[in-house]
Amino acid sequence: MIWRNIASNFLTLAIVLLIAAAAAVAWAKREFSGPGPSAVAQCVQIAPGASLNAVSNQLAAQGAISNAYLFRAGADALGKSRELKFGSFLMPPGASMEEIVGAVTSGGASTCGTEVLIRVGVRENSVILRDMNPETGAYEDMARWNPAEGARPEPIAAAEELADVRLSLVMAEGVTSWQVVEALNAASFLTGEVAETPAEGSLAPDTYLLERGGDRNALLARMAERQAAILAEEWEARPFGMPYETPEEALIMASIVEKETGVAAERPQVASVFVNRLRQGMRLQTDPTVIYGVTGGQGILDRGLRRSELDTTTPYNTYRIDGLPPTPIANPGRAAINAALNPDETDYLFFVADGTGGHAFSRTLDEHNAAVARWREIEAQQGLPTDSPVQTDG
Repeated sequence: MIWRNIASNFLTLAIVLLIAAAAAVAWAKREFSGPGPSAVAQCVQIAPGASLNAVSNQLAAQGAISNAYLFRAGADALGKSRELKFGSFLMPPGASMEEIVGAVTSGGASTCGTEVLIRVGVRENSVILRDMNPETGAYEDMARWNPAEGARPEPIAAAEELADVRLSLVMAEGVTSWQVVEALNAASFLTGEVAETPAEGSLAPDTYLLERGGDRNALLARMAERQAAILAEEWEARPFGMPYETPEEALIMASIVEKETGVAAERPQVASVFVNRLRQGMRLQTDPTVIYGVTGGQGILDRGLRRSELDTTTPYNTYRIDGLPPTPIANPGRAAINAALNPDETDYLFFVADGTGGHAFSRTLDEHNAAVARWREIEAQQGLPTDSPVQTDG
């Protein structure tokens, strides 16, 4: 009888323990997968080489998770305890531990935290120190520096030395290779001397993540590989009958299209004008090529072209030479390359600025002259000089 009571009590205890264990497991799953404790967005930063234990304690301390042990146990149960990725990741309010584990183990581009951004622009290069405001999800500039204007500001210099600061470069469409090299030379955290400026047009405009101590030449090689791949893909998919004998000729045209318009939707129309002119044996007559012949791609021309410059025959003066110039005049993006190889089907032979930031396109010289007259009126109303040459004016 005694043994029967002991067995009965043991069985009852076992059942109670099983129920308690099941309840604990259910609670743990709810805690791990349910909404987290943070009422605001959190920037979760993972340092290089950080352990899961250190990360879980950090997250608990900043209020992103409710239980460091449960976070580690859940990551281990998912088989991701050894898959932490370096970076900074923005987590929305109420992010669950499961969501945070997924973010910090899948990697990818950082989405928050402090960043030193090198921006290679058409008019100037700049270095920007900025930080993500977790509450708004927007980056806010903390310091900005133009390398052409004096010494590097102390906040930027200090940030470049911090291990947890993200470093990146944004190369705009239409910048020259010389401008890219100038920007890389201004990045004190990079290494390696660039002995020769890469061929014009050979670098792909894009965003590039950088590493402290990274080699400038290796980065330029990465940019060139990307551009070569883009050009090969677009050339392979080109339609029949385009007036280019080589991919390089298409790249030259793409660079002209890139420099002629800042309106993305206009690229195929602008390309159609130049393709129509090539097919009809007309000169391209485009100012950006002449400007490149004057500057060599080293900086911008902060004035209008002079009549003497338009009248001088150079390899880039498309008012004086037939066909394309010998090289690209900038580094075009994929959209411009695509437009050069897939222009709109139009009868346009001319275009001129229309005062809205875009252009007025014309089929005949009479239509074009009328559009030019309207543009001259706009120039006069805006107090702009009206004696500058007009693009593709026949």
